[in-house]
Amino acid sequence: MTHQPPAIRYLALGDSYTIGESVDEAERWPVQLAAALRAEGIALAPPRIIAATGWTTDELDAAIDAAEPLGEYGFVSLLIGVNNQYRGRGIDQYREQFAALLERAVGFAGGRADRVIVLSIPDWGATRFGRESGRDVARIARELDAYNAAAREVCAQRSAAFVDITQISRERGAEQAMLADDGLHPSAAMYAEWTRLALPAARRMLSR
Repeated sequence: MTHQPPAIRYLALGDSYTIGESVDEAERWPVQLAAALRAEGIALAPPRIIAATGWTTDELDAAIDAAEPLGEYGFVSLLIGVNNQYRGRGIDQYREQFAALLERAVGFAGGRADRVIVLSIPDWGATRFGRESGRDVARIARELDAYNAAAREVCAQRSAAFVDITQISRERGAEQAMLADDGLHPSAAMYAEWTRLALPAARRMLSR
């Protein structure tokens, strides 16, 4: 009888984008990513998700505290920050709190930064909701670019993978098929695009 290796435990940390606001559980991007990796023969368990709509960096940090002890995972993803920008919080605060969250993510991965993947913050200003919000969409884009540049820099310093999904959110974020019914959150189809972009990095780190 062939011995099957135990499934790699997966922890997904984030906000509405990770919990998949307005889509079914199977359509959330972390669930889609785990399924795609399993289809390639990588034994990745369905993710444990710690995320909620509206969470900022400090709120995610507090939720992790409330969920402890979480144990150790073979793979961790992190996507956080859009609500910091939405609430008008400063870039320096974001950088500091994101760096602390990334350090926690690395800790959950057993100290292995090469088992942590970070997705950039998508541009909600490109959505139907964003265009109709009355907010300055050019300013939203600039602020999110600054947030993402800070996150990318922190990831580079810690040798964690950083995947850019912001560009696809801008290119296709206004398409009806890419939006949930609320006109703001991604549809399953957009999450599939994020999965496609994250898959190569996830495959590399889990195939080692």
